[in-house]
Amino acid sequence: MPHTVVMVTTSYPRFTGDAVGTFLEPIAQGVAARGHAVHVVLPWHPRVRRKPVERGVHLHYFRYGPARLSVFGYAQGLRADVHLKTTAYLTAPFAFVAGTLKARRVARRYGATVMHGHWVIPGGVIAAAGAAGHLPLAISLHGSDIYIAERYRQLGRTARWAFGRAGWVTACSEDLRKRAVSLGATEEKTEVLPYGVDAERFSPSPNADARVRAQVEGPSDAPLIFTAGRLVRKKGFEFLIDATARLTPVWPELRLVIAGEGDLDVELRQRARDAGIGHRVTFTGNISQNAIPSYLNAADLVVVPSVRDAAGNVDGLPNFLLEALVSGTAVVTTDVGGISSVAKEGHTAVVVPPASADAIANAIDALLRNPERRRDLGAAARADLERNQSWADVAERFEAIYDRLAGKSRG
Repeated sequence: MPHTVVMVTTSYPRFTGDAVGTFLEPIAQGVAARGHAVHVVLPWHPRVRRKPVERGVHLHYFRYGPARLSVFGYAQGLRADVHLKTTAYLTAPFAFVAGTLKARRVARRYGATVMHGHWVIPGGVIAAAGAAGHLPLAISLHGSDIYIAERYRQLGRTARWAFGRAGWVTACSEDLRKRAVSLGATEEKTEVLPYGVDAERFSPSPNADARVRAQVEGPSDAPLIFTAGRLVRKKGFEFLIDATARLTPVWPELRLVIAGEGDLDVELRQRARDAGIGHRVTFTGNISQNAIPSYLNAADLVVVPSVRDAAGNVDGLPNFLLEALVSGTAVVTTDVGGISSVAKEGHTAVVVPPASADAIANAIDALLRNPERRRDLGAAARADLERNQSWADVAERFEAIYDRLAGKSRG
């Protein structure tokens, strides 16, 4: 039966090409494409440039303070993705109240049948309060939410409260699911539901090579490594920089491109200079999501060097990893979080231990010496993700969850 779903999230692309919350948009649009009414409740931000309705998804923004304090959500609340910023901590109560009231109003006005919170902290908590025990509740976990709940005792208790009201909980990796259960999610009401990827958008395209390589200092045929993500500790970019430095004696023209912004920007640039490879590493800053396919196609290798940082934070399942795998470019990555569930060592990627510059360097060196191996890995990864990781499949699985929850509610 058709559902009216109210999704509560604190991250969603604010404009076309935004790098924030990119996986939420295809989830919402995919559910809408299956014939359901989808209403997304989310915090307002000064950079929002969206229409009220886009591809069947209705966007409802709530305000909780002046524009200068719009730091709740959109990957702005954590310093270096580890510590809660003071402004985020202070504005959280106001955002919680405003978000809850907006979720309730939207649910009543449009006759919601399901409430769906993304990130248990804070979206799941707002959704639980918005549902107020009257609507079935689903909560989806994405990584940083569980880390915050584990690190901050009060937020852990708040997450436990939300889990106690959820009829179903999804996690993007098995590691995340297990950690959610330890925080109070009911084992029998949890499942792993990884992200999808748009295989058509990230199709191999040889025409992209020259455009991207023209922006990188060095010979046009120099070996090129690409990576992307927020410049925070759990992404492990310092190990990739160190690996690149180790490789320069044998690959003197090697170039590394790092796309993204974050609190470690200055530190990582200095690390490259201290290693004597400042001229070999290009920091692009944030680039449009629309440009990512061109960079993936131009690269000889993509490296996703994720780690579990010293504070215990780790990616649930990097969206960029899925994009890299489906692009057809060979990938080197690490075995943390949910990565090994999609990157299959020796078949679709080379998977090495985390936090090891030597292991990353050895993997890069071996693949640069073997173009045929790179082509085989890229082709196998693309075929695997086309078969198993489509956004349409993700939407269908969420639909089944909504059916289950609505059936229990009627019963």
